[in-house]
Amino acid sequence: MSTPPAQRVERREIELHGQRYTYRTAGSGSLVILLHGIAASSATWEEVIPRLAGHHTVIAPDLLGHGKSAKPPGDYSLGAYANLVRDLLEALGHDRCTIVGHSLGGGVAMQFVYQFPERCERLVLVAAGGLGREVHPILRAAVIPGADVLLPWVRVAGTRTIGMLVKTMGRFGFRASTDFGETWRNFVALEEPAARKAFLQTVKGVIDLRGQRISATQRLYLAAELPTMVIWGERDSLIPVAHAQRAHDLMPWSRIEIFPAAGHYPHLDDPERFARVLLDFIRATQPLPANAARLRNSLRAGPGMPKQDAFQ
Repeated sequence: MSTPPAQRVERREIELHGQRYTYRTAGSGSLVILLHGIAASSATWEEVIPRLAGHHTVIAPDLLGHGKSAKPPGDYSLGAYANLVRDLLEALGHDRCTIVGHSLGGGVAMQFVYQFPERCERLVLVAAGGLGREVHPILRAAVIPGADVLLPWVRVAGTRTIGMLVKTMGRFGFRASTDFGETWRNFVALEEPAARKAFLQTVKGVIDLRGQRISATQRLYLAAELPTMVIWGERDSLIPVAHAQRAHDLMPWSRIEIFPAAGHYPHLDDPERFARVLLDFIRATQPLPANAARLRNSLRAGPGMPKQDAFQ
């Protein structure tokens, strides 16, 4: 594949339902949507977008409650996030996409596929939530009553609290790494009260004290004909890499890519390889055609239905 010229990434805004949403976009061609994780923003894709935009239109939104987008009181469920992604695509004039979701964004991507299968050409899960109970204790602790007052990483303000944050993250097993740096950047963003409230509402929607409480595993068979790829970092400190194999076992038609030296953010640890693997996956697969009867037939057949080869 020839290397395309560098693409200019633009920051844009749009109003939906009376609220402001921001997104990054670049390129032209078939659409790739990039969804970030909890407490993060579209900035997490800064190194990836230019590498994809020479071949595709890329849109990376700041999800509701994140980045520069609105942070109102309201619904921060996976279903609500999926609805807003649909509304964003519709408002921008796009019918279908390859949807890529990291961490929380992976859960949103799976929910989007479930709610709007006719809009999905491919699914890419990057260290995705919703594939098993296990999750780092630092996120489970955020559902403790009074977490917004008690936990230093939920209320970052001032030198003393930041020092407590560093010590706390060390005790939770974070060491100098991309995982530490990006998690640090995300937690510092919670200094804004509205962002903090949105974070806590989002966490409580998907996590309880025992771990992740929302699972997509029972419905993954509905994506049996959808070209799917699972990407994970072998050293993921937030969601175990074992979830990648679990997802692949449940979706035997999927492609799996494990980045040996990467953690929870493989797109940051190795953006060049990440973009190369993603572009190769898109090039090697045929987008799933829209078919209104497919969901009905899959629901009637149930999880035992034969799996077709999505890579033909």
